[in-house]
Amino acid sequence: MVLPTLAIVGRPNVGKSTIFNRILGERVSIVEDTPGVTRDRIYGKSEWLGKEFAVIDTGGIDLGDEPFLAQIKDQAEIAIDEADVILFLTSIEAGVTDADERVAQILYRANKPFVLAVNKVDNPERRQDIYDFYSLGFGEPLPLSGTHGIGLGDVLDAVLAAFPNEASADEDDSIKFSLIGRPNVGKSSLVNAILGENRVIVSPIEGTTRDAIDTKFEADGETFTMIDTAGIRKRGKVYENTEKYAVMRALRAIDRSDVVLFVINAEEGIREQDKKVAGYAHEAGRGIIIVVNKWDTLEKDNRTMKDFENLIRQEFQYLDYAPIIFVSAKTHQRLQSLPAMIVEVSENQTRRIQSSVLNDVLMDAITVTPTPTVNGKRLRIYYMTQVAVKPPTFVVFVNDPDLLHFSYERFLINQLRQAFDFSGTPIHVIARKRK
Repeated sequence: MVLPTLAIVGRPNVGKSTIFNRILGERVSIVEDTPGVTRDRIYGKSEWLGKEFAVIDTGGIDLGDEPFLAQIKDQAEIAIDEADVILFLTSIEAGVTDADERVAQILYRANKPFVLAVNKVDNPERRQDIYDFYSLGFGEPLPLSGTHGIGLGDVLDAVLAAFPNEASADEDDSIKFSLIGRPNVGKSSLVNAILGENRVIVSPIEGTTRDAIDTKFEADGETFTMIDTAGIRKRGKVYENTEKYAVMRALRAIDRSDVVLFVINAEEGIREQDKKVAGYAHEAGRGIIIVVNKWDTLEKDNRTMKDFENLIRQEFQYLDYAPIIFVSAKTHQRLQSLPAMIVEVSENQTRRIQSSVLNDVLMDAITVTPTPTVNGKRLRIYYMTQVAVKPPTFVVFVNDPDLLHFSYERFLINQLRQAFDFSGTPIHVIARKRK
């Protein structure tokens, strides 16, 4: 499901990041204490009145040494491209400034719903001054205090009312996948190579979230939807300057995918940015295939592939479940194997295991490695059951959840992987106290 998206736009120093953090509240959490799994604060998810939505903080998009107004313009344009609703944030302290009017001019051109909020209205006396902001032409300005959280509920009510109604789209049972990776690893070339002459393209369907195009195609008797993250072809220069923007685009694609092809450039090897991007897909619980592109460019001997594989396993320890394939977009080497791999990982993502079979595996695991003792208290595991797919999620009922150390949790996950085929998908184990 694609989440509706809110972008916060405004000139610097009006409190965009404060409001962003307020909206996200306590819900921003790093799921795993694993190096490389980090959450970039430019993009987050929140919930209001039971409705989930994504939030973009354009203030966090740093566009280098560009002039002040140019930065504002570029950030606003990025938000317009990505958002369903725009929160135009101003500040009561400076009143209506030239920069506010400049942002307003950019936003007029966007065919998107807006909510105008005036920040830093920290006391009732200041509320009288908000009427000046009617001059911006965005209707009623809503008073807001980022510091105290006053007025945030009214603003979010207005945002929810402005979100487009979810169209009752036909159920799409195609396998959705996307290619992610840092710039210049060859994602666009791979897209073109995968959609080569040997593929039957069913239809290009307009992306629901932006003007990029999702492509449906058939291969090996299966229907796939390719989510085109290479859609940065549009107005290139602005976006290429900002690494964070590329990350945000990748996050949006991950949200919409069943399986993620994480692309590495064989020529350049593994960079820090690679670890960051892969961390997002892992954290989101998507199926992952590691695709090493430009394999044709390396001089190889009989150890090259094995050594590169070992390097990947060393650098991406948290992706030990992800299969690795060495390909070349240029020569089409091994590309014919990709559709079958995507199908396999997608099936593993949705695999359900009967509780009786699970508990047999659990008993065997406890026999091999007894449960640990913490401060003289032994962990007791009573039974295990699967509660969700995409990713497969298991609940273990125990005497005390605090006693389930992450090392024993990892042991249980490894036992599940040995017993069942979960290659390409993360596994979540949750400990619950037996009532």
